[in-house]
Amino acid sequence: MSWNDPRVDGLQVYLVGGAVRDRLLGRTSGDRDWVVVGSEAADLLTRGFKAVGADFPVFLHPHSGEEYALARTERKSGRGYRGFVVDADPSVTLEQDLLRRDLTINAIAQDADGALIDPHGGIADLQARVLRHVSPAFAEDPVRILRVARFAARFAPLGFALADETLALMRSMVAAGEVDHLVPERVWQELQRGLAEAAPQAMVQVLRVCDALVRLLPEVDALYGVEQRVQFHPEIDAGVHTELCLAQAARWRPGDARIAFAVLLHDLGKARTPREEWPKHVLHEQRGLAPIEAVCERLRVPTEFRDIALHACREHLNVHRLDEMRPASIEALLSRCDAWRKPDRIAEIGWVCEIDKRGRLGTADADYPNRLLLQQCLQAAQRVQARDLDLSRLQGPAIGEALRKARIAAIRSLLGESGRLSPTDDAVI
Repeated sequence: MSWNDPRVDGLQVYLVGGAVRDRLLGRTSGDRDWVVVGSEAADLLTRGFKAVGADFPVFLHPHSGEEYALARTERKSGRGYRGFVVDADPSVTLEQDLLRRDLTINAIAQDADGALIDPHGGIADLQARVLRHVSPAFAEDPVRILRVARFAARFAPLGFALADETLALMRSMVAAGEVDHLVPERVWQELQRGLAEAAPQAMVQVLRVCDALVRLLPEVDALYGVEQRVQFHPEIDAGVHTELCLAQAARWRPGDARIAFAVLLHDLGKARTPREEWPKHVLHEQRGLAPIEAVCERLRVPTEFRDIALHACREHLNVHRLDEMRPASIEALLSRCDAWRKPDRIAEIGWVCEIDKRGRLGTADADYPNRLLLQQCLQAAQRVQARDLDLSRLQGPAIGEALRKARIAAIRSLLGESGRLSPTDDAVI
């Protein structure tokens, strides 16, 4: 769409939000959002626009699909993010509409002539690299805490930081219990998007510093202050290790929220280690399964995210010592992960494990051959086909056992040929 689109002839239309912000930052923007001032819903409906939902005056362009919203104000009427009274009267001005937005950098508009309308200092904050709320009305919507954390994850590599007064306001919102009224689906939506950003660790840091992490992800918050063995974790703190891992996830698997989610949760079991056992964390991979289940159930996390998180948590120590394990143990690992039906899962687990190794002080650029070795073991086992075996005299479970032994033999052949097999190993799975 452009301002000379006949569909909007005669309307006061402004480009707003992310499209303006990103252009000023020299970044490529995705969707464009538009605000229409001085009009009613009928003005757009008669031009072929399609209404979206019933709560807000938002419409889709009949050709481009871009969103056009009537200028509006919002007034808090209850707890959470749904308790709002919306006023989209034609008398609402552009400045009033911009006032209701979350951050100053998102409250800049552009008119048809290219002129910028910036009543709240968004351009100055872009230049200063500051995330600052527009007005006290920010406190009326707890979703904005999550949005700010997500924007931190996006813009931290550009040097953006949270304004002190915005942090103070977010803390007061958490203390007032606002985040406790967020619905799980919305929390997950923002969390998933933040995990796919360039610096997902910044999202966790912002949520923690404003006291929201302990409310939304107490299992992750509990990792901070948990000591680890310095010879394996020079960063010592398990929460810091998680942040380092998230940074490596963005480096090696940019935009992959599923990998980042598994990385976020892979060490939850360390928070369940009795303090007297610190800094060792024996069986933390098993202790981490229940809190992962709790997170996924509470936030209604999609199954494909939950499954990779659980498998990676349970198996990451096994993959770290893969080159020391017996072929039968490796085959058992692959079977537990349902590798024969879902082979792509093994590659994902391998990445989580490599990221775990790299997410430590001094090891960001270290080699991690076990990810490729895991994939090679899978490929060797996959080459075993029932049609190539003599199964004519076998029935029922005996057929599965014959396949298992053949896969073990294939893995043994691979490891023997590469010289990586340790014949004295009794790895505990």
